[in-house]
Amino acid sequence: MSRALQPDEELVELDAEAVRTWCARAFDALGREREEIDAINVYPVADGDTGTNLYLTAEAAHRAVEAVFAASGPDTAETVRAMAHGALLGARGNSGTILSQLLRGMATVLADGCDGDHLARALAEAARAARRAVARPVEGTILTVASAAAGACAAGGPLVRVARDAYEGAASALAATSGQLDVLERAGVVDAGGRGLVAVLGALLETVTGRAPDHAAPAPLPPAAPREKCAGEDGPAYEVIYLLEAGDAAVELLRSRLDALGESLVVVGGDGLWNVHVHVDDAGAAVEAGVEAGRPHRIRITHFAPDAAPAPDARSGGGGRHGTDGAHGQRYGADDGYAHACGTEDDAARGERVPRAIVAVVPGEGLAGLCAEAGATTVRTRPGEPPAEDELVEAVRRAHAREVVLLPNDTDLRETAAAAAERVRAEGVRAALVPTRAAVQGIAALAVHEPGRRFDEDVVAMTAAAGATRYAELAVAEHRSFTSAGVCQAGDVLGLIEGDVAVIGKDLTETARTVLDRMLSAGGELVTLVVAGDTPPGLAADLEQHVRRGYLAVDTVTYHAGAEAPPLLIGVE
Repeated sequence: MSRALQPDEELVELDAEAVRTWCARAFDALGREREEIDAINVYPVADGDTGTNLYLTAEAAHRAVEAVFAASGPDTAETVRAMAHGALLGARGNSGTILSQLLRGMATVLADGCDGDHLARALAEAARAARRAVARPVEGTILTVASAAAGACAAGGPLVRVARDAYEGAASALAATSGQLDVLERAGVVDAGGRGLVAVLGALLETVTGRAPDHAAPAPLPPAAPREKCAGEDGPAYEVIYLLEAGDAAVELLRSRLDALGESLVVVGGDGLWNVHVHVDDAGAAVEAGVEAGRPHRIRITHFAPDAAPAPDARSGGGGRHGTDGAHGQRYGADDGYAHACGTEDDAARGERVPRAIVAVVPGEGLAGLCAEAGATTVRTRPGEPPAEDELVEAVRRAHAREVVLLPNDTDLRETAAAAAERVRAEGVRAALVPTRAAVQGIAALAVHEPGRRFDEDVVAMTAAAGATRYAELAVAEHRSFTSAGVCQAGDVLGLIEGDVAVIGKDLTETARTVLDRMLSAGGELVTLVVAGDTPPGLAADLEQHVRRGYLAVDTVTYHAGAEAPPLLIGVE
């Protein structure tokens, strides 16, 4: 925390300590006002959590700033970037996601200078960046308040004047929001996200002047009349949020796809890392779109339906809105109407369609048996003989289910599986593709499959589990070749991580140890080993012991794939 300002002392620039103080005060202010902001949250969905989402977003920013101070003595640029990056990683909800983009927009300017003129330009860039991030901007929201703040201080000047003009402009715009949206006027409130932004700007003004703002943010207006329903309550059933590692071009395509799927679309970030927020009815399709664009993680899905039976939250133990954190594979326990187990071929033989089935492509008879025991209909693949589209369609028909999840377990089979899914949809089957790229990802997805939860939620959880599993494969080179790890000779052992050759060795066991060490250097909790039938005896035991010796907190599980499988498959979750 920066030193306390003396009476009549005011800052002329935002140094690193001042940014740190602003971040802490914004976090405190949102904590104080959280419940009141939650209480006036009626748009875009009247779910009463905007204050909480803004508070959690600010908390993530605060933690990030404190972390850089704990590690070193950061300059102003490093501090504002840490604040923006922390907010991006921890953004919650529609307003929290927009707040993270506002901070990111400010950081791009404040990194070059922190006097009053730079602050004015930073607020202008923040307002523009936030509007660009929202697919369909609506007036009377946090966007309006941000634009008003930027407009009020556009002339620049000393730091204190700019901060005060921005705060007062935002507060005036906030008071006017109740007349800009019918839903706010009917409820007799101002915009909840806008009120949160006024609190953040109030914290900034207090930081540069040493005094709290002269007037607090406008309180909610007296209720006009009991409301029956607010706009948004008849909207999409799910809120989907995830972090996404992807390039700019892929994100532009993702925006178009998600905009067609739902509403309240906000995509923030840049430089390869994005935070995606959307309200949809088909949550599985929203996550699948992210997988096709890049690598989604920290997937969160919330069910808005007011009449849904509350399911226990695995993180808190309490009831409430349905949610899952895909990064940890949380499971739902509530029975939502699919009370039967996953469909199998024995079930299908009885004539009536089973509720849901999994169709998995697997190498080796051992894995086929393992997946079949877990209730999946399997399609065997042999070296050089990937299954055709017709084989996948026939497997779906054998499963004889109303809903089917396809696990291709191979990057090269993704398009084939997608085409098969389209064909069976035309036959009345609700089909989803979880684009697993390796058998170990399929095993991870199958492990979190819950036939008793909603289809979309099941697909989201399976996709998240697969995406959280890094994979590797050991193969033997058939001829001399140039690889990403150098030149290999015929007979060399190749360690492929995520599809690229990373290690070239002479011994299968030694190469496997090296691959494991590289994968675990990035962290991990569970190692999955899938061993072919013709691998050297003792390979699995040797690798299990290697993990136990070097990685005390990591568990290991081994499966035997049998014949016609790669020598070794490795998964790290």
